[in-house]
Amino acid sequence: MSRGLLGAFVPPTTKDFVWPCWGGGLRIGGVSFCFNFVTFLVLLGFLLFVAFFFFGLWRPQIVPGKLQSMAEMGIQFVRENIAIPMLGPESDRYLPLLATLFFAILFWNIFEVVPGINFSSNSRVAFPMVMAITAWVIFNAVGIRTHGFVGYLKLVLFPPGAPALLYVLLVPIEFVTSILIRPVTLSIRLAANLLAGHFLLAVFFLGTIALLQGGWLVVFAPFSFAMSIALVGFEIFVSILQAFIFAILTASYIGGALAEEH
Repeated sequence: MSRGLLGAFVPPTTKDFVWPCWGGGLRIGGVSFCFNFVTFLVLLGFLLFVAFFFFGLWRPQIVPGKLQSMAEMGIQFVRENIAIPMLGPESDRYLPLLATLFFAILFWNIFEVVPGINFSSNSRVAFPMVMAITAWVIFNAVGIRTHGFVGYLKLVLFPPGAPALLYVLLVPIEFVTSILIRPVTLSIRLAANLLAGHFLLAVFFLGTIALLQGGWLVVFAPFSFAMSIALVGFEIFVSILQAFIFAILTASYIGGALAEEH
């Protein structure tokens, strides 16, 4: 690789995920709070999500327009592919929660492939963690309300049909996996996929620019660019898939909390 090419290519690093504050900040208990590019994306995604459904459904027509049709198809998709399979008769009760999770995550994810932004706030684990903790509180609250505190712990920690002696091992395992680990896995799964996607897109797009700087390696630039475009399509798929996985796992946990037995 030529010296010029090495000078042109600046590899992506974890510094891509650290953004300075816009204006002043607030410091509470040693933790700094401020408005920056990442929080701007969170706010922008939220406003776009609310605007999409507000303008799509605030005056529903018998013959729907394009925006209303898209909003209705989105809700129908969540209802038929997430809520009903996981929750059955209780599906409509939890549909607003599941639809909110699915579309909020999707709007935040899709910024990864928007030109000029190319960054998802969900690649910072704090934001998926907030949604995961929200889901954790809800499905545990549902379980306690349905079965009572003791009954819910019995449902979660004592799988039926196991030998009595085996519960010495099963109880701590079930407590860790069903109570403690679920919000961690929900948040890390989402953040890790968006983090990896950011690096993949950055490597191939920056690599294409570097290859075009000159030298005989320019012949590889079309292949790098083609791979970049393919990865954009792949990241759109991942954005939808991760929103779907987060919502369907939340529905599954709620369904498990409602069930009489595993």
